[in-house]
Amino acid sequence: MTNILLFAAGFGTRMGALTQDRPKPLIPVAGRALIDHTLDLARAIQPGLIAANLHYKADILAAHLEPQGVALNIEEPDILETGGGLRAALPLLGPEPVVTMNTDAIWSGPNPVAQLLDAWDPDRMDALLMCVPVQQALGHTGQGDFTRDEDGRITRGSGLIYGGVQLLKTDRLAGIDEHAFSLNRLWDLMLADHRLFALCHPGNWCDVGTPEGITLAETLLADV
Repeated sequence: MTNILLFAAGFGTRMGALTQDRPKPLIPVAGRALIDHTLDLARAIQPGLIAANLHYKADILAAHLEPQGVALNIEEPDILETGGGLRAALPLLGPEPVVTMNTDAIWSGPNPVAQLLDAWDPDRMDALLMCVPVQQALGHTGQGDFTRDEDGRITRGSGLIYGGVQLLKTDRLAGIDEHAFSLNRLWDLMLADHRLFALCHPGNWCDVGTPEGITLAETLLADV
C-alpha cells in the first residue's frame, strides 16, 4: 500500500491575519479545516500510512491531526521546505514511492491521488505530477509551470499548473547536499533524465493560499 505525506509546515504568510493564531491548514473552508479536505482525498485510496510534516504552530496542528491517526514529523528548529521535509519524513514513509500532497488546495472531479496510482509506471517514471490546465485553475495567476508532450513527459514551460499532488520515488533525495531545499531540486534531476511525467486533471482546482482563495474554494465546493 502507498504511503502519503501531507505538507503542512508552512507559515501561510499570504493569508495575513488569518494565520496569526492558527496554522494555514486549520483555516476553515466550507465549515471544515482546510487540511481535512485533503485528508478526505488521501483516505479514499486506503493508504498504508498518512503522515504530515509540521513546523509553524505545530502543537495546534498536531492536536488536530493526532486523534485522526496521522503520523507526525515536526521540523525543528528550522523549516526544511518541501524537499528537506520529505527527506526528513522518510523514516516514517519507508523506501517505496510515496504520494505527497499540498494541503492548501481544493479539487473537484475525480480523486487526483487515485488517478496517479492508476497511471503510475515505475519503469518509465521517477515522478508523476497531477497538473491542472491554467483555464481550470482558480485563485492562481501566471501562465503555468510545465508543458506536457503527447507521451506525458513534462518540461518547464507554460500551460499546466502543478496542483500539489504527486507520486514519486525518493531514492535521489539522499544525494542532495542542502539541509532545507525545494522539491524542484529533485525534479531537475528527473527532468535531466526525461523521467518527470504529469497527468492533466479533468476537473477544477482552487489555490487556497490567500483570503480570496477561500471564497473561490467555497464556491467551487458548492457547485459540486
